[in-house]
Amino acid sequence: MIGVGVLGVIIIVAVLLFFRFIPLGLWISALAAGVHVSVFNLVGMRLRRVVPSRIVMPLIKATKAGIKLSANQLEAHYLAGGNVDGVVDALIASERAGIELPFEKAAAIDLAGRNVLEAVKMSVNPKVIETPNISAVAKDGIELLVKARVTVRTNLERLVGGAGESTILARIGEGIVTTVGSSESHKSVLENPDGISKLVLTKGLDSGTAYEILSIDIADIDVGRNIGAHLQSLQAEADKNIAQAKAEERRAMAVAKEQEMRAYVVEAEAEVPKALAFALKNGKLGIMDYYDMQNLKADTQMRENIAREDSDAKKILEGENNE
Repeated sequence: MIGVGVLGVIIIVAVLLFFRFIPLGLWISALAAGVHVSVFNLVGMRLRRVVPSRIVMPLIKATKAGIKLSANQLEAHYLAGGNVDGVVDALIASERAGIELPFEKAAAIDLAGRNVLEAVKMSVNPKVIETPNISAVAKDGIELLVKARVTVRTNLERLVGGAGESTILARIGEGIVTTVGSSESHKSVLENPDGISKLVLTKGLDSGTAYEILSIDIADIDVGRNIGAHLQSLQAEADKNIAQAKAEERRAMAVAKEQEMRAYVVEAEAEVPKALAFALKNGKLGIMDYYDMQNLKADTQMRENIAREDSDAKKILEGENNE
């Protein structure tokens, strides 16, 4: 009896291990869908730590859609870290839309970090990208704020290694600035905004990107500041400051020159007593001559004081009359 019980336990364990390594229900579903996946292949997936349902279910989906894929292809993509289900959905969508997309290209796009299903959908249904307000200045100095809507679709051939939306927006902004900047007047841009679209489209701005530009439509144009007048005002202010600095420089030089001349006068006046003493000592100037010179000097000083007092009194009288 004990031997029979042990045998039963062994059989139960063997059955559990069998269903653990061989997902029988998944194998039956694959056979019913016409997908030939051997039991040994399912066991090998388990040993390689691959979830069988992540391979078999997308394989069933692809087979039903008429796309020929092998379990080895899907398993290799899974082991590389790819999204097997997303790649298969993208292949089905491209098949229905009539877009040629090999499995290798789809797997490469997926492994590059792109959403391959979203890329296929954008190829069928183009996406509209709206730019922010782009500031551009015409030759007459008037600023224009331009907003554009860019219709793009995915270029599957350049999706791997191609630039993204930010590059498209940067190039559109550069094209708008160049086009408006080459216009003689902002009025001509306001009259014909479609001219911006035509000129920008001819520049091939989608070169090297993952998208193809279908159209560029100007959504809005607003008149901004008068940049030319503002720059002229700043230039005039700068010229005024330069002129004031030069005038101040000349004034400082004149003050310095005046002080220098005064120093020469003071220096010359300091030599007068020496000259008088020398003349008196050598007999070239008599004592009476010296006294006459002193009297003349005192008389001159008295006349200057009287003239100063008369001038002050005249100013006081004029002030009182004004009051």
